Amino acid sequence: MTDVAKKAGPSPVTAPPWRRPLAVLALLAAVALPAVLTGCSGGGSFLGGEGKPQEAIRVTPADRAEDVRADSRIGVEVPDGRLESVRVRRIEDAREQEVPGRIAEDGHSWAPVKGARLGLAAKYSVDAVAVVGGGHRAARHTTFTTAVPEDRFIGYFKPENRSTVGTGMIVSFEFNRPVTRRAAVERAIRVTADPPVAVAGHWFGKSRLDFRPEEYWEPGTEVTVDIGLADVEGAPGVYGSQAKTVRFTVGREQVSRVDAAAHTMEVRRDGELVSTLPVTAGSPTTTTYNGKMVVSEMHEVTRMDGRTVGFGGEYDIKDVPHAIRLTKSGTFLHGNYWSDEDIFGSTNVSHGCIGLRDVQGGSGSTPAGWFFDRTLVGDVVEVVNSADKTVAPDNGLGGWNLGWAQWRAGSALR
Repeated sequence: MTDVAKKAGPSPVTAPPWRRPLAVLALLAAVALPAVLTGCSGGGSFLGGEGKPQEAIRVTPADRAEDVRADSRIGVEVPDGRLESVRVRRIEDAREQEVPGRIAEDGHSWAPVKGARLGLAAKYSVDAVAVVGGGHRAARHTTFTTAVPEDRFIGYFKPENRSTVGTGMIVSFEFNRPVTRRAAVERAIRVTADPPVAVAGHWFGKSRLDFRPEEYWEPGTEVTVDIGLADVEGAPGVYGSQAKTVRFTVGREQVSRVDAAAHTMEVRRDGELVSTLPVTAGSPTTTTYNGKMVVSEMHEVTRMDGRTVGFGGEYDIKDVPHAIRLTKSGTFLHGNYWSDEDIFGSTNVSHGCIGLRDVQGGSGSTPAGWFFDRTLVGDVVEVVNSADKTVAPDNGLGGWNLGWAQWRAGSALR
């Protein structure tokens, strides 16, 4: 891998404002934010220590809790700070039900209004933003699922109803119980498109079923997902309970190509080069996956703790800005304010993620902020020339790394 490469500039017509000179950033220790499973962070000259992580925002139930009772307590607390906003909502559901609640007058806590109750067999997300000690903004994103009756199964799915997504979006179902009668379940889910295009399912094990066309969706396509799982027997004595319709729209096409050896990312819209951004990718000992990855989550700020992804106490950065999830295992494309400015476009120093220059707290005028503001869930980021393997097709929404024949071979209806 080359250590230094020429930086390619953006198109002169669409040159973003971050190309103006910026002062070298002072390197600061981290502040607090979400405990989603996050991946890497760069080395460079970050001056963080290995002190005990402090959760500035406490959420009940715990992140990724399962079988939560419908009458369980829900709460958000900030002992040292003040909450700015809290949103608790039912996700991956056509109803998009929000749990009504209020922030206390002192700003230290949030609680649902009297009488609010969780639904059964549902997945919920909690998104909270607060100003914590030292005046820093912190954010937290957690999820939990409520209990499902023993003789029922459901599928948690992406994307959300009425969303607008990128052309690489894959319709993905995660079932709460193993499915042994896969053909019956796959037959009960219909994914259709306008304009029409052939769509096929692919099983990853007994609990995940994804759908995609042969090529990326055409911009402007309207996709309908008819879920007819009610009373379908997914396993002996276990029946589905969902009967709903979900619709989403495919937006413009944006495909970004990261060249790990050249330390650049070319951003293309509808096939036209919009800009070339300098990046830092995974270091020689913690390389970045090659292959096509699809944006599945976006966070204006998040926490990245090496202990959640097998890196021990090598890093714990509590305010990583402009974080875009690419894999389930923790690969992100994110802003980096703690490394020296001259590493971008010349050196790979991260723990496997892709870093763009940013400032602490994030800014729309930096490369990371510019890209974040122009990205949709469902956009494709492809990495080439990294000294690593191709990302697994079930690691996030990586199904585009399978050819069409391989994809169709994974259907129970072939």
